[in-house]
Amino acid sequence: MSIRDDIIASRIPAPAFIAMGMFWGVFGAYVPWIKAQAGLNDADFGLALLFGAAGAVGAMWIAPKVDRGLGAYAMVGGAVAMVAAFILPGLANSWAFFALAMLLAMGTSGLLDVIMNARLSGIEVEAGRSLMNLNHALYSFSYGVAAIGAGLMREAGIPPIACFALIGLGTLIVTPGLRHEDKISNSDEAGTRHGFGLSKPLLICAGLVTLIGFMAEQATEGWSALHLERSLGVGAAEGAMGPAILGFTMGIGRLTGQVLTRFVSEGRALQGACALAALGAVLAAWAPTPALVYMGFAVIGFGVSITAPMTLVWIAKTLPAGQRSLAISRVVLVGYTGFFIGPPLMGFLAQAFGLPMAFTILGALLALIAIVLVPALRVFARGGQPVQT
Repeated sequence: MSIRDDIIASRIPAPAFIAMGMFWGVFGAYVPWIKAQAGLNDADFGLALLFGAAGAVGAMWIAPKVDRGLGAYAMVGGAVAMVAAFILPGLANSWAFFALAMLLAMGTSGLLDVIMNARLSGIEVEAGRSLMNLNHALYSFSYGVAAIGAGLMREAGIPPIACFALIGLGTLIVTPGLRHEDKISNSDEAGTRHGFGLSKPLLICAGLVTLIGFMAEQATEGWSALHLERSLGVGAAEGAMGPAILGFTMGIGRLTGQVLTRFVSEGRALQGACALAALGAVLAAWAPTPALVYMGFAVIGFGVSITAPMTLVWIAKTLPAGQRSLAISRVVLVGYTGFFIGPPLMGFLAQAFGLPMAFTILGALLALIAIVLVPALRVFARGGQPVQT
């Protein structure tokens, strides 16, 4: 089975991953502009993102109901809502406006995120193959391309609203193709309605792994340009290379993970990747030159890239088919909380200790996955009996 076959199998949800990556890539590159336009310091910016994160968590709670209610048009509705919401951050000129904009942008993004991952999980079960790493790689590559393009547009003085509108138009064009009939959820509904047999320690541990992984990803995406421009004095285009490099190396890492799942156990892959990402975070934090900081972001991206998709693959392999959808939904819900709390957490840490120390703390959390959480996940994966994975 080739990558080409994997792309064909995931052709329906893949555009949703690409569109979301492009929106967040534009946001990452325009963070310094948006932050200055709204007149925010680090703490204010972080607080506004935290306000937005609350909306995202609320949206993720109701995502399964929205998914069932909209049926085949769930991804379509989520994508249209996201397009409308992402126009607002580019217009923000105050803390209140920016906080409201991020509430809607993060909320709609979180809603679509849960829906598209749940649909992808069903397609995986139906096709009998792993597709998570590939689709998350598409997100990362599109993020990187969008970040570079947005950085050049920002350097030319083009406002963020124009860039968001351009991505929105492209998304609306492909949105009709996101219509998807979910065959798996209907057949599994009886077995998963009450979550019979699900191990809470297993799901909590897996959720924490994905939470830290997404938190590191989003924190680096949101603050890498600011770190480069503030700590090393680079320009807008050079600053945008931080999130762009992260996106590209995450894409490469996830494509590598797509192949790795055939040869290496999920546990060993996760431990090695998170240890590598931790080293990258420390390098990015304290390197004295832009080249070394870029290298640090590249290492973070390559290492952290497989954290969430590999954990989801592990959970899917561990549990019987009738429990997969509910288990993945719960892990994604916990994990994607990190996707939204990462940037505000970095804002508070940066305000209190500076950005280099904030990235160092991020590295310590990534090391925690390798040292503590993966060994615990091995134990919980087989009802308390250690397994070789």
